[in-house]
Amino acid sequence: MAGRRGRYYPAITPDVLLRAYSIGLFPMAESADDPEIFWVEPEMRGIIPLDTFHVSKSLSKTIRRAPFEIRFDSAFDRVIGMCAESAPDRPSTWINATIRQLYGELHCMGHAHSVEAWEGDELVGGLYGVSLGAAFFGESMFSRRTDASKICLAHLVQRLNDNGFRLLDTQFTTDHLKTFGAIDVPKDDYLVLLRAAVDSPHMPF
Repeated sequence: MAGRRGRYYPAITPDVLLRAYSIGLFPMAESADDPEIFWVEPEMRGIIPLDTFHVSKSLSKTIRRAPFEIRFDSAFDRVIGMCAESAPDRPSTWINATIRQLYGELHCMGHAHSVEAWEGDELVGGLYGVSLGAAFFGESMFSRRTDASKICLAHLVQRLNDNGFRLLDTQFTTDHLKTFGAIDVPKDDYLVLLRAAVDSPHMPF
């Protein structure tokens, strides 16, 4: 998808990262082995409107059956580590060591969070993202069991709605996310939504 990006060589801090999110930027790396990161500013931004989040009937039935224990922020480092692992449907990822360190620091600051699906003592699915004001920026998810990450997303949306969040940013849209109601928003329109959300008091997660 079209967007602007540029290399950023100086050391980046968590505060700089939060500032970047507040103006519509987010970081990525070319690969997990690339030590550098670059800023991304898509011309079309993916969001999931929190009031029109859609769950299929089959997934709703699975959620009611509660096949996993859902936890929040109990294993953030493990979630981001598993999101960075290769998988059959994702041979490489953009999560490098720099990103893992920065988001770990954001987690300690209360600005990065994880939603986790557990099967006994085994972590089988999850997602993580950044919260700022009343905005949540979804970063990545993984699944080691059928529907595990989908169930985590549904619990994330419920938590965001319960706690007064106004924006769920998905960076880009995919066919998978569109089944939940994700839409593409032009950059200028997105920035209006973003400003209203980040100017709100920081919502508890």
